[in-house]
Amino acid sequence: MRIDLHTHSTASDGTDTPAELVLGAAAAGLDVVALTDHDTVRGHAGAAAALPEGLTLVTGAELSCRVDGVGLHMLAYLFDPDEPEFARERELVRDDRVPRARTMVRKLQELGVPVTWEQVARIAGDGSVGRPHVATALVELGVVPTVSDAFTPDWLGDGGRAYAEKHELDPFDAIRLVKAAGGVTVFAHPAAVKRGRTVPEARIAELAAAGLDGIEVDHMDHDEPTRTRLRALARELGLLTTGSSDYHGSRKTVELGAYTTDPEIYGEITRRATGAFPVPGAGGPAPA
Repeated sequence: MRIDLHTHSTASDGTDTPAELVLGAAAAGLDVVALTDHDTVRGHAGAAAALPEGLTLVTGAELSCRVDGVGLHMLAYLFDPDEPEFARERELVRDDRVPRARTMVRKLQELGVPVTWEQVARIAGDGSVGRPHVATALVELGVVPTVSDAFTPDWLGDGGRAYAEKHELDPFDAIRLVKAAGGVTVFAHPAAVKRGRTVPEARIAELAAAGLDGIEVDHMDHDEPTRTRLRALARELGLLTTGSSDYHGSRKTVELGAYTTDPEIYGEITRRATGAFPVPGAGGPAPA
């Protein structure tokens, strides 16, 4: 089985619709794909409705968190989307996205960049507007060559000249909320140093003690020595290790299935989850 547990659609900052994403996942030879849009479950219904034969959908979200002044992302899988407290927190994060993006546009204008809110809103479309949409505007204007190049201190990186804060969950609260909704938590790209400051391993140990289930190891932002170190950390802390593409469509160069998760790990994730079940396409594989 080929399993990709981290992707994004137009429900947040990807360029594929949820339907296009699952069809693309099947075409890429995946057996299982997780849809993990930022702070929203809005794409799940469209993905499930278009799910082709032979592909299983894992419902999820990528939660915006912050601890000790460091931003991080928490992948949440197979939770009950209607659990009231968790649903309210996701709504608070989403509602803060537009004011934050407008602030970043204003800061860029003050730096002499001819970006407009209308341009960013066009790029975001129906998705949850965020930094990648502002970064795409910078690419369109020729300010930076790629979206990744916008996530630096010069521009939109944490603490950067045009960075703006938003409502974010404490990761310990995120773990508690996801667990209460029957879900499973995995710390996304925990050592992606080129994105900015990262959470120290001592803090990851505390998250593990609080119920964190796993860490994303095989990811485009982790080189091989980093992956080796993270696997050793996971063994020490008793954490699951996943691999995922973090696919965003044309917004990033990585392809669906570029990094994958071991089927035994996927099986353990589905065994731990009680909030929702994977959704098989017609004739799709059942969870391990």
